[in-house]
Amino acid sequence: MAANVTVRMWDSGTNVGEFDGHSRRVLSCAFKPTRPFRVVTCGEDFLVNFYEGPPFKFKLSHRDHSNFVNCVRFSPDGSKFITVSSDKKGIIYDAKTADKVGELSSEDGHKGSIYAVSWSPDSKQASLVKKTLTCPGSGGVEDMLVGCLWQNEYLVTVSLGGTVSIFSASDPDKAPVSLSGHMKNVNSLAILKSNQKSILSSSYDGLIVKWIEGIGFSGKLERKVNTQIKCFAAVEEEIISSGFDNKIWRVSLNGDQCADSDCVDIGSQPKDLSLALLSPELALISIDSGVVLLHGTKVVSTINLGFTVTACAISPDGTEAIVGGQDGKLHVYSVKGDTLTEEAILEKHRGVVTVIRYSPDVSMFASGDANREAVVWDRVSREVFLTISCLRITAGVATWNFLFANCSSPFKASEIRSGLGVQVKLKNMLYHSARINCLAWSPDSSMVATGSLDTCVIIYDVSKPASSRITIKGAHLGGVYALAFTDECSVVSSGEDAFVRNI
Repeated sequence: MAANVTVRMWDSGTNVGEFDGHSRRVLSCAFKPTRPFRVVTCGEDFLVNFYEGPPFKFKLSHRDHSNFVNCVRFSPDGSKFITVSSDKKGIIYDAKTADKVGELSSEDGHKGSIYAVSWSPDSKQASLVKKTLTCPGSGGVEDMLVGCLWQNEYLVTVSLGGTVSIFSASDPDKAPVSLSGHMKNVNSLAILKSNQKSILSSSYDGLIVKWIEGIGFSGKLERKVNTQIKCFAAVEEEIISSGFDNKIWRVSLNGDQCADSDCVDIGSQPKDLSLALLSPELALISIDSGVVLLHGTKVVSTINLGFTVTACAISPDGTEAIVGGQDGKLHVYSVKGDTLTEEAILEKHRGVVTVIRYSPDVSMFASGDANREAVVWDRVSREVFLTISCLRITAGVATWNFLFANCSSPFKASEIRSGLGVQVKLKNMLYHSARINCLAWSPDSSMVATGSLDTCVIIYDVSKPASSRITIKGAHLGGVYALAFTDECSVVSSGEDAFVRNI
């Protein structure tokens, strides 16, 4: 809050007073719930200001604290209010006159700054939080408590790291129920194949959280080396990640905990990461100028492809790779040993390719671009459709009809290389209003979901026209960054708002 505060009616917006009298930032304010109405503010100038109204006008000020006054709260019955401060004190005032009526005992009191306070429902007790408290955690900065609430039979606290702890008000020494999650945008999701209900999410600050579908938070995976995460993938007993330091990390999983880790420096900033799921030791990493093939933490080859790479995917068996470029083209390569041989170039996208994913049955792959379009391709079929008087070619660029007097001649190898004969299974998927950030396939390969910067998730059935799509609007404020199917009917999403949602 600024030093000057205006109070308005929530339903009409009518101005009912201005709170002047502070010389520095206001940290907290409270409204008396019973008549006569009062408002109290406190701030960094060590002041507690009292206002009468409405319209609210300055009445008096107290300077009983010797440090920042962090929080003020009226009791539910409206008879008193309490202020707490970084000077370790809690002071109680009469709610009607603002006269000081008491102070919390310093005996066995707080040894650190008090950041928040909450009254019990009967207005006879108050719960306070300070810098240290017996709560789950290592006692570090992230475990510092910054907020509290006394709700019926429960005491609820929140830490600087975002952990919510729920205590029993009647037995506060009992171990609390802890809920936690991400504080930064969640950019990656992974489903553990051994348990489709187990979901891993990662945010760029390096936090990895495990969730159980239908239950929620299951714990944080603590790595020995906590680096930032840009790209993330997981297999049964290992997680693979890349950050902003040119390194690819492989971390072993031991149940719900991270074990040994190893890394390799690939010499360039990773932009995308894809695993050959049937042989997860093999990974394809995209960099600006090309791709890097990894086997474990050993660089097999670094290949300059001659164009700016923006996305990549490698087939589950590791024999094929698809690389997307800034020019909107998809380049299909066969993978043999440490070499990539170009097999086709597909030109359907009109914007930078942002994501590529193979379907679980490997019969198709899908791609999305910055121009808000997604395309589903048939991977296996490179057939040419012939009729008596016309040759119909369904290809990566478009669909053309050519008339021939004689259609007996086979296509040349150069025509196959240019993408002719690669069938577009589903096109005209232009229903987002901004770039597509992510996409995911259902386990049975019947549906594909796309997530976009426009905050929406759209789900398509590949056997039906794109017009039969399902749209989830406003899935994540600020944009959708990751998607994953947990089964044929359930989609998990994450985004800029640091939420993980089960759609």
